[in-house]
Amino acid sequence: MRKDGKLINVSLTIFPVFDNQGKINAVSVIATDITGRKEAEEKLRESEEKYRNIVETSNEGIYLVDNEAKITYANKTMETSGFTLEEIIGRPIWDFISEESKPVAKKSFEKKRKGIDDSYELKLVRKDGSFIWGLISAKSLFNKEGKFIGYLGMLTDITERKKAEEILANLETARKKEIHHRIKNNLQVISSLLDLQAEQFKNRECIGNSEVLEAFRESQDRVISMALIHEELYRGKELDKLNFSPYIEELASTLFHTYRLGNTSISLSMDLEDDLFFDIDTAVPLGIIVNELVSNSLKHAFSDRERGEIRIKLHREKTTGFEIENRESTSTSFILTISDNGVGIPENLNIEDLDSLGMQLVTSLVDQLDGELELKRDGGTEFTIRFG
Repeated sequence: MRKDGKLINVSLTIFPVFDNQGKINAVSVIATDITGRKEAEEKLRESEEKYRNIVETSNEGIYLVDNEAKITYANKTMETSGFTLEEIIGRPIWDFISEESKPVAKKSFEKKRKGIDDSYELKLVRKDGSFIWGLISAKSLFNKEGKFIGYLGMLTDITERKKAEEILANLETARKKEIHHRIKNNLQVISSLLDLQAEQFKNRECIGNSEVLEAFRESQDRVISMALIHEELYRGKELDKLNFSPYIEELASTLFHTYRLGNTSISLSMDLEDDLFFDIDTAVPLGIIVNELVSNSLKHAFSDRERGEIRIKLHREKTTGFEIENRESTSTSFILTISDNGVGIPENLNIEDLDSLGMQLVTSLVDQLDGELELKRDGGTEFTIRFG
């Protein structure tokens, strides 16, 4: 106690004092005021207790991982995984991560070694084998020498959110499928109406039947080409993008069925790259282009021949260039080629001057795709469309 009555903390250092005969004849005491240190220690203890309580009562899972990816600390919330703290601490984090999420987690761990902090979603495995989704936020930890010693992680359970997202995604998928189904049905109704209307012009002497009926059939083909797009989107997994190669196969088959050419033998050869997906803004004009060019070949290329071949080729082409600072850039374009070995288009005929609605549509739609149209007339007719 001090003179003013205030209690203080002291540290006593006591040692004996010996006489000439080596006997203790006194004791020396040194008292050091350590009140300040004790107060600092108490504040530190209170602070540690406060933050420990915050960590332990947090709704978020909080854990520490060392530089070998082993968990060295976990709060009680981590037990929502079904594992006890004793079962969690000391094990690698990979033991609690689903196979599909491990590549994401391992990539993130390597980023943390470089001091790059991030947030990401993981699918985690509970003790009973079920799964939960977690949002991971992490902070890299380094010692005084700048060596990576692990990271501090925070886990937020987002399982319910992911379930809600899945429900919404399924509803959106169902809605889009219904839209594509209705559009397809409406287009088929239009096609049927055109067919019924065409019947009204049959056997009328005052009208060039063949020209009128041909115009109706061409219009039907264009409607069908669009209906097939919505049918493929309805049946496929992708609702916003169309896998175009199967669509071309279906469209070409429909056209060959429509234009049955008597006893002639016209074969179809297709070289189509797999997994070429286009959105509907590209698929519709491209589908009409295929319809027009294949129809043209079927109607005109083999009028005086018994045999012939129509070829359709679609593939992507990657080109590498250089941007500023000599960085490489890769761009992808697509090449559609439709050709036949028929009579061909006369050399003196410019396709841009043709009165044919079909060719006018083709040139207009190629422009709509910001594409280029090239015509070759060697040994038949070959149209090449390049677009990006």
